[in-house]
Amino acid sequence: MSVIAFAKNWNGKFKNSTYELVSYTKELANKLNTNLIVLSIGEVSNDELNTLGKFGADKVVSVNNPQLNILTSRAYAKVIAQLAEKEAASVVVMSDNNSGKAIAPRVSVKLKAGMVAAVQELPVSLDPFVVKKRVFSGKAFGHVQIDSEKKVVTIAKNCFGLIENQVEVNIEEFAPEVDASLFKIQVIEEEEQKDKVILSDADVVVSAGRGMRSPENWAPVEELAEVLGAATACSRPVSDEGWRGHEEHVGQTGKVIAPNLYIAAGISGAIQHVAGISRSKCIVAINTDPEAPIFSVADYGIVGDVMEVLPKLTKAFRNSKS
Repeated sequence: MSVIAFAKNWNGKFKNSTYELVSYTKELANKLNTNLIVLSIGEVSNDELNTLGKFGADKVVSVNNPQLNILTSRAYAKVIAQLAEKEAASVVVMSDNNSGKAIAPRVSVKLKAGMVAAVQELPVSLDPFVVKKRVFSGKAFGHVQIDSEKKVVTIAKNCFGLIENQVEVNIEEFAPEVDASLFKIQVIEEEEQKDKVILSDADVVVSAGRGMRSPENWAPVEELAEVLGAATACSRPVSDEGWRGHEEHVGQTGKVIAPNLYIAAGISGAIQHVAGISRSKCIVAINTDPEAPIFSVADYGIVGDVMEVLPKLTKAFRNSKS
């Protein structure tokens, strides 16, 4: 019996979300008194694979196949399921990101395993196997019991943190059976966005709403984001009115994010917006209305005009960096 963690890479490199996944799965394997196996799919160097050892991955299985450099959910699911059967894995764990959301349900079907998405912490109990997750758009927590012999879970971003547990890594090669029928969708062309931080991966997000008054007033938001190395985001009314692109819309009907720091400038805090940011570790709200709902979920609040507050914040951060 074993526990498998699927370590997603981005152009051959791992991010903190992968290290958080390994940290979580190592603790889960310890609780189950079994072995942790970390699976990497695609071309990843041994040096990069060895970084997983810092967080307790003593055995890494590498599928170093150029054909799998582009994520294809059908192919990835088959590879993970094959390894799970080969290693008699009782639990498969993935990050609750775009890849995990696409792959985990397929793996669940292949393994005939119960699945729970976006769990918040280690299992509440092992027998029965019960996990905790947010429900009702983040307003409550639910405990879900998985009764199947095999289980698939995805973990929410920033739910566990990084736990260093340096071990020597044993890297093994694995050659799964993948046929051409799994690659019906092909990527013809890629356009990489290099000048901005990707919102879904950002540790810091500077977001703004209609309190900015017009799209011409967005410079202070972008300047603060640049100083902090942050992604920019917006509320739904802003994207609906065409002030910003829909790819920046965060909320229940947009992107659900979980950065370490979320700065909400001129956002009232509608329940749909709060549902999309509730997993943020720290929320800073700026609004002229001291009764704005956003302050009820904020860790820190600033009552003031965003056009005055944002430049002062930017100046303060610049000074602290210098």
